Amino acid sequence: MTEVLENPLFDDQKVSFAVIRVPFFLMPHYDENKPHIETNRRRLVQKWGGQDGWEQQKHHHNLKGRGQEAGIPHFNLDRLTSNTMASHRLIQHLGKTYGLHVSESIYDLLNEYYFVDGHSLNDRPRLAKVVAEKLRSSSTFSVKNNDSKVPAPSEEDLLQFLNSNDGRKEIETAIRTLNEFGIHSIPQFIINGEIAVDGAALSDTFIGVFRKIEKEHYNNNATTQKTIFAEILGIDPQIVQQGSHS
Repeated sequence: MTEVLENPLFDDQKVSFAVIRVPFFLMPHYDENKPHIETNRRRLVQKWGGQDGWEQQKHHHNLKGRGQEAGIPHFNLDRLTSNTMASHRLIQHLGKTYGLHVSESIYDLLNEYYFVDGHSLNDRPRLAKVVAEKLRSSSTFSVKNNDSKVPAPSEEDLLQFLNSNDGRKEIETAIRTLNEFGIHSIPQFIINGEIAVDGAALSDTFIGVFRKIEKEHYNNNATTQKTIFAEILGIDPQIVQQGSHS
């Protein structure tokens, strides 16, 4: 996205992105009532039939290199795995309530929280504390919401939300839709509501897709963004129009 944002094809056309994180469950059978289940090391060694199988998978998929490309310098292999329904609900709640720029900021935070620091995504008290601290210190949050005087949610607010069932129905509907589309693994990207790109694609592939959309929007004087999952997840069109990166 950075290349397209910083170097638009047309000087008189502003480029922006609205990133919607569609929930996906790697381990849907994990017990939601348990803060964590096992380490990721144990899960992967069991999944690939032992240590030798896991070493082969690491080499084949270049997991370390892909993590570095995504800004994750070191994967904590012993991170605590858990059911992720609560954290998915939290990301959606923040996006719908405060804007996609806020949910993206917290999504980045949780990547480091989980993949690097190794904390469980279902440790709800810790999750509420870390997210509340980030939102309180985030200039993005306060500036973007300044006009409407919306305060950042407190740790207590976030914990109350995490312990509720708010947003579950929308996520379950999104999961059924993914299954209908035949999407059973991640990462996958649906761009402009119709172009599917596999997560293993190189950056040049994404830039090519973005440039094509830029040209189409410019030639057709288009101002609206197409999306499949915004309505399913209950995201207001105005929130989508505001975008997450500009």
